[in-house]
Amino acid sequence: MAISLSVVLLLAIVLAVLIRGKSLKAGPAIVAVLFGFFLASTGMAPSINRFLTSLANTINQINF
Repeated sequence: MAISLSVVLLLAIVLAVLIRGKSLKAGPAIVAVLFGFFLASTGMAPSINRFLTSLANTINQINF
């Protein structure tokens, strides 16, 4: 868990720098995928999943 969390933090920092630099190309996209992969293996995954599910349900209930 500690190693996984460290990798997640490192990839989050790298991803933030790449997004701020507006250079989201193939390399940064791979970093984003790896960030998501390692984030899914942390204890935060269920909370993120619940949040995204509730967000999707809220958007689904909007009537235009």
